[in-house]
Amino acid sequence: MSATSVGVVRSQDGTSIGYETVGVGDGVLVLGGAWRTSRDYLPFARALAESFAVHVIDRRGRGRSGPQGPAYTIERELEDVAAVQAHTQAELIFGHSYGGLIALEAARRSTVFTDVIVYEPGVSVAGSIPLGWMPRYAELLAAGDRRGAFAAMVRGAGGAPAALEHAPLWYVKLLLRLFIRQLQWREIEPLLETALVEHQQVGALDEKDADRYRTITARIVLLGGGKSLPVFTTTLFDHLAASIPNSTTELIKGLDHTAPDEKAPDIVADRVGHHLQHPG
Repeated sequence: MSATSVGVVRSQDGTSIGYETVGVGDGVLVLGGAWRTSRDYLPFARALAESFAVHVIDRRGRGRSGPQGPAYTIERELEDVAAVQAHTQAELIFGHSYGGLIALEAARRSTVFTDVIVYEPGVSVAGSIPLGWMPRYAELLAAGDRRGAFAAMVRGAGGAPAALEHAPLWYVKLLLRLFIRQLQWREIEPLLETALVEHQQVGALDEKDADRYRTITARIVLLGGGKSLPVFTTTLFDHLAASIPNSTTELIKGLDHTAPDEKAPDIVADRVGHHLQHPG
């Protein structure tokens, strides 16, 4: 197993941004999703590190990095990515979920990355990502009901079974207590406010189409899971693939939205490595 090293850079606003590096070779930046830290992507990074130097970023508000800050927008994330890129000289980037949105925005606004691979990016087109859960979520957070807030998100974010979407909140809370281990909850709980602000950015960037990505010049690979629900794949195949000129799509059988960080990091790393080593 390759050794992991830790680095810290200063972003444009002075915020410390930490990252972990594993492997040697061409550099790949890794951006994770909401309710996740760099630790969740280390199995993916170690698998990909057989051929690359993989730099897993702790996005601001989590892990070794500083807080989001009161002026948070996705622009701060892009400045953070630019700071790590300048230090590592990585020209490849992988993003999952909200991290995929950041990766695509970075590719849209800069030509520093030659290859961008995203797994079910958090790009909302014409309301494709449900965000109606956020007011109740924010209300419950303000009231101190943190597990209730998380349950409200699970019930309303479009990824839950139909029966759960219509279940009482107390029942969803109970199920989540049974299925989310205490250790896992201790990792999720500090990110509840952070994730809300990030999803506000998803809503702010929602447009009627994905035409803003037509200007991307990097090679783009759009990955999705064959078992993922439409909320995670509709934009990928119906909008992004049609809008980005130099893009390739792949639906990986048997995987769902949590494949890169939880259920199948080795499989996703294998496909990412293949696309990076055999572009086109």
